[in-house]
Amino acid sequence: MKYRVNFFVNEEPVELYVEANKTLLRVLREELALTGTKEGCGAGECGACTVIVDGKPVNACLVLAPELDGMHITTIEGLAKDGELTPIQQSFVDLAALQCGFCTPGFVMSATALLEETPHPTREEIIDAISGNLCRCTGYARIVEAIERAANGGGDPA
Repeated sequence: MKYRVNFFVNEEPVELYVEANKTLLRVLREELALTGTKEGCGAGECGACTVIVDGKPVNACLVLAPELDGMHITTIEGLAKDGELTPIQQSFVDLAALQCGFCTPGFVMSATALLEETPHPTREEIIDAISGNLCRCTGYARIVEAIERAANGGGDPA
């Protein structure tokens, strides 16, 4: 059985017919060709699939597609506007807060949600906000510094 769902992705309306067991992650990647959202573990443990749903960071691998009706979803593809990176994205680039890049979209989305809710977070709040995101390459120092830099308007971390 398929369910009709109407929702918004990156401010664009979407209507799909989805199976009950299809996840938001599968919808984004397979139905909408938004492949910036990555599948790491498929069990909500690594944060690679983090997107923003109705203003909150969510693991897309844990949300079933029939639950999407009426929701507003922002993916990594929806952040940059007119070719301009967001301050968080630019800080990740400037501070080389990535290596392989696989986990980066999830970290950027968690950081984006944090700064939308708390524009000037403490280092502890940043660490807490990204605690659901795992990186196997870089360690976390540059990632935290990049988020601090973005929170400080692009200047050096406090």
